[in-house]
Amino acid sequence: MKSKSMQYFILFLGVFALSTSAIFVRLAHAPSSITAFYRLLFATLILAPFLFQNKENWLALVSLSRKQLGLGLLSGLLLSIHYVLWFESLNYTSVASATVIVTLQPLFSFVGGYFLFKERYSKGAIAASFVSLIGCFIIGWGDFEVSIQALFGDLLAFIAAGVITAYFFVGQHIRKNLAVIPYSILGYSSSTIFLAIYAFTQNVSFVNYPASTWKAFIGLALFATIFGQMVFNWLLKWLSTSAISMSILGETVGTCILAYFILDEVLSLQQGIGITVTLIGLGLFLFLQNKNSSRS
Repeated sequence: MKSKSMQYFILFLGVFALSTSAIFVRLAHAPSSITAFYRLLFATLILAPFLFQNKENWLALVSLSRKQLGLGLLSGLLLSIHYVLWFESLNYTSVASATVIVTLQPLFSFVGGYFLFKERYSKGAIAASFVSLIGCFIIGWGDFEVSIQALFGDLLAFIAAGVITAYFFVGQHIRKNLAVIPYSILGYSSSTIFLAIYAFTQNVSFVNYPASTWKAFIGLALFATIFGQMVFNWLLKWLSTSAISMSILGETVGTCILAYFILDEVLSLQQGIGITVTLIGLGLFLFLQNKNSSRS
């Protein structure tokens, strides 16, 4: 897919789908390990027919090299750690705080992209990224709490941001030679196993949840994972981890808008200003990065 405009359009659709994540997590009345487990289990089951009905996808999966298999398992481990940390952070701090902090991925992706993939960023692109970060903090500033419990939740979300960035770096490497379906199946299924083991050690129930919670699990799998995160896995073949991490800042915007309509949360003037600032910075970053890549 050579059209940059189409890549960015699909990227923004993926960001909006990912924005449903915090909403569904709040609607799912279950332990964080169980929520993460069913999110990836259902995502794996949804993708399974596309694997078995497509000979190329199946052959690509069964003919993986040891290195590819190892990287796929690593991506699954990183994804499971990310979900446990982020979902757990929502038990200690506000949705806005956790979402804002977990979207600080550009701080990690810029450093990793510079050293691992020799990516270079113009001063304008770096400035634009900080504009978006400032917008995110404006959105969540009123919900930041000053307490030991809230700080612990914020710390979990920050570590989760670093872990998911590492996940995307692994994906950026492996997606060069592996289609998105077998890559996602490998990562999601291995992550499901890791999460099942973790949930078992926590002595939590795998069943006995209300129908609304099961619907939230399915929503997380279909919208936030398949239409959200897997879209990013697909785009890693054309876009860098840095570009995707920057776009994920838009998750904060989408979450605020969806929380207004679904959770009846108030959309304040402060959040409106933050949304505007975030979108301006994000638009400038993608424009400048595209312009810079066109020259090189």
